Amino acid sequence: MKLSRLRSNSTKSRIQLLHQYYSYTGFYEFVLLALKNAFPYIVGFIAAIVTLNQFVDINLTLERVTQLLPVYGVLGFFFVSETILGLVPPEIFIAWSGNMPRPWQYLSILALLSYSGGLMAYWFGKCITTMPTVHNYLEVKMAKQLRNSKKWGGILIVIGAILPLPFAVSCMTAGIINYPFKSVMYYGSLRIIRIFAYGFVIFSML
Repeated sequence: MKLSRLRSNSTKSRIQLLHQYYSYTGFYEFVLLALKNAFPYIVGFIAAIVTLNQFVDINLTLERVTQLLPVYGVLGFFFVSETILGLVPPEIFIAWSGNMPRPWQYLSILALLSYSGGLMAYWFGKCITTMPTVHNYLEVKMAKQLRNSKKWGGILIVIGAILPLPFAVSCMTAGIINYPFKSVMYYGSLRIIRIFAYGFVIFSML
């Protein structure tokens, strides 16, 4: 009993220390600010998709695109999508690969293209900061947010890599805040795992 109580107290003390650390370093503030800033864009994007879908069946249109384009055209279209904002759901392309003669081979190509597209988006973000207006705005008005973003930027990459959110946007943001590229490569590799996980689920349904 005493040993279990000691372990319980030890666990509580670790949690308390982590809570104090996150509070002191501004982690909670950073997460809340990120959610607050992202919320209008997420709502706007969903509203735009819902509105557009009233006039055009987006999923059906994308499926027809994958049917009409040659293999290299579909792969090229996917890479561009994963590089520029990543607004086209990758699940459509995963389903396409499931109908190919060698589904896991094509899924592997999609995973690498998605990962590479995110890394390319990172460098787009870096290029944006070379614009004097953007650079001055970030250095003067967003200085505090930049410090926290650089500290917790890995979380942005992980969220974009594994959740149904645009991976390219997370990577581009990392480039804008000058987050280390090696860390982006490391955390971003979770994107490959996500593609394979989704492929396993989707392939089992086809």
